[in-house]
Amino acid sequence: MINFERFILENGLRVLVHTDNSTPMAVMNILYDVGARDENPEKTGFAHLFEHLMFGGSANIPDYDEPLQLVGGENNAFTSNDITNYYLTLPTANLETGFWLESDRMLELAFSKKSLDVQRNVVIEEFKQRYLNQPYGDVWLLLRPLAYQVHPYNWATIGKVIKHVEDATMDDVKGFFYKHYRPNNAILVVAGNVTVEHVKELCNKWFLPIPAGDVPVRNLPKEPTQTEARKLTVERAVPASAIYKTWHIQDRLHPDYYAIDLASDILSNGKSSRLYQRLVKELKLFSDINAYQTGDIDAGLFVVSGRLNNDVKMEDAEKAIDEQLNILKNEIVEERELDKLKNKLESNNVFGEMSVLNKAMNLAYAELLGDANRVNTEMESYQKVTSADIKRVANTVFTPENSSTLYYYAKN
Repeated sequence: MINFERFILENGLRVLVHTDNSTPMAVMNILYDVGARDENPEKTGFAHLFEHLMFGGSANIPDYDEPLQLVGGENNAFTSNDITNYYLTLPTANLETGFWLESDRMLELAFSKKSLDVQRNVVIEEFKQRYLNQPYGDVWLLLRPLAYQVHPYNWATIGKVIKHVEDATMDDVKGFFYKHYRPNNAILVVAGNVTVEHVKELCNKWFLPIPAGDVPVRNLPKEPTQTEARKLTVERAVPASAIYKTWHIQDRLHPDYYAIDLASDILSNGKSSRLYQRLVKELKLFSDINAYQTGDIDAGLFVVSGRLNNDVKMEDAEKAIDEQLNILKNEIVEERELDKLKNKLESNNVFGEMSVLNKAMNLAYAELLGDANRVNTEMESYQKVTSADIKRVANTVFTPENSSTLYYYAKN
């Protein structure tokens, strides 16, 4: 059970406070409700570029990292298609330093040509190293536009092409900042050895003076129902051929989310899972294979991906995957197998809650989904999933016309 208190500043900033006196540390997590899905299709990669720009100096503080390190703190951030999340940890005694730093870069970035040039080059190099020049790095650059035709999930967080970031102007950057990086588009969670009274005092001092923004109402195109199987074949200089299959699933708030998530665990959660036991260990078709769902806020994807062993034919590998999915569609999962997975999930959840940072992140994300208390109730939703639910959802999702398949061949 994660206890918390919640309040909203007059400028719209939502604040959650979780007190944990077992640690001398404090965590600040700021989630901005902006991700790659909010970008202009002709100017992609901006949410991720901003993750970098936010460390390039703000209106009154030229260097974000140095003052934090001087008081024993550390920080990081990540971007997804849905959110951009910044977090820092530091000794509780120095909590105000965190408020000073985070509020100043929410107020206004430095917007210097030097910072833009430096961070743009960092992102361009990341695009090249992680997506273009790394084995299997371009998989999601190929899969997303294959699976999504109209929804902005059809590009990766890094962007569609390098040119979009290369061509980013200062006006583009400022426009994106003032549209999305406003207090009324953010959720702040403060957790650790803190009191609600002290956090309120610091919020009023550092964040309340920041004016609210005119945050746009999100109105994204809905992905139409897929009506025929899609396939793409590529050849790359990689160690082994691979296959990637995706199917559209419901959004994160749909009741069936929990059943499809458990289905992914049945197929691929450890060496006792079905895909590993049958396709890796017994049939020796794959060197590794995974199944997971993307967990996106809007309608996401269920993914099965595997690297083939040498001399294994692609059609044999795909047939073996389909056979396992058909078992899930046609046979009831034994209660013992399902209970084992639920217990493992609950154990991982309890273990994760030992980290103050994890608790802060989970609270922020649950608040974004509409109710921070979801962190305390979601396990109940998993426990309610029945074998019949999994069979029903499998029959809904794993149809040929709902699939997109990438055949990723190794060059001879």
